[in-house]
Amino acid sequence: MTKRIQVPLSVLDLAPIPQGATPHDAFHSSLALAQQAEKLGFHRYWLAEHHNMTGIASAATSVLIGYLAANTTTLHLGSGGVMLPNHSPLVIAEQFGTLASLYPGRIDLGLGRAPGSDQRTLMALRRHMSSHDDTFPQDVQQLISWFDHQQEEKLAVQPVPGLGLKIPVWLLGSSLYSAQLAARLGLPFAFASHFAPEMLFQALDLYRKNFQPSERLEKPYTMICINVVAADSERDARFLFTSMQQQFVHLRRGDPGQLPPPVENIDNIWSPSEQFGVQQALSMSIVGDRRRVQQGFASLLHETQADEIMANGLIFDTQARLHSYALAKAAYDELQ
Repeated sequence: MTKRIQVPLSVLDLAPIPQGATPHDAFHSSLALAQQAEKLGFHRYWLAEHHNMTGIASAATSVLIGYLAANTTTLHLGSGGVMLPNHSPLVIAEQFGTLASLYPGRIDLGLGRAPGSDQRTLMALRRHMSSHDDTFPQDVQQLISWFDHQQEEKLAVQPVPGLGLKIPVWLLGSSLYSAQLAARLGLPFAFASHFAPEMLFQALDLYRKNFQPSERLEKPYTMICINVVAADSERDARFLFTSMQQQFVHLRRGDPGQLPPPVENIDNIWSPSEQFGVQQALSMSIVGDRRRVQQGFASLLHETQADEIMANGLIFDTQARLHSYALAKAAYDELQ
């Protein structure tokens, strides 16, 4: 019998701010989760950039990565992702060059093309949206050019630190755009099926069929991000999951806020149309006890043939969140 190659399990953290809590509380909760993830052997730990979101504290993504890296020893940290159109490529190269210099071999740069914010926030970020100024492919290539640069040749403009540091670069997406670009550039690809699952299988197929080997990557490498909420019982897990469901209801109503506490009956919160929309958006979620979570992972691996799984868990209570990730990792390890 051929031994199955182990598929790594990783963590996505949005640094959620529960109702009644502060960003300070969220950062300490993230640190507790990162330290647990390191102890339990999660493969990597990524943080996501969002702006003008009162329920998400990871806007200054590189700063928070540095905080967690300084308080862990071996954990692989990165962005899932930095929304590159919000930034100058030079600034991102310098920020992640600084992180990679401080914590060698532990830093990833995951890049997204979406703004992660609304029009007013784009203006506050000194951005404007236009169909004529999409420089994302060129900006990604510029970053890779700097990171892969041979030090003998001097450049007129260079990131210091950052030049020649070979920082791993990922493309993130929830549609077909980044799948195509990742395939063309020979980069690893992560799909955000935890909130936009509709094009998952089409994107994976497109990426794999069109992948062009590069100096960075010989063959396609895919990571699938899903929601995972685990508890000691099915009922407890479904109860905890209602916090995420409520948050998505509020997003659809244009009223995002802090992460709500769980409720006994989610049907008292949403309308039938909201229920349909939220359940569609969160369809790539594994919710249940240890056995149910293990079955969910098995199905996901079989259906997607993913090279890596990343788990996102928006849970109101910090201890319940820690317990959820611990249960999920134990179930996953047994499966592997």
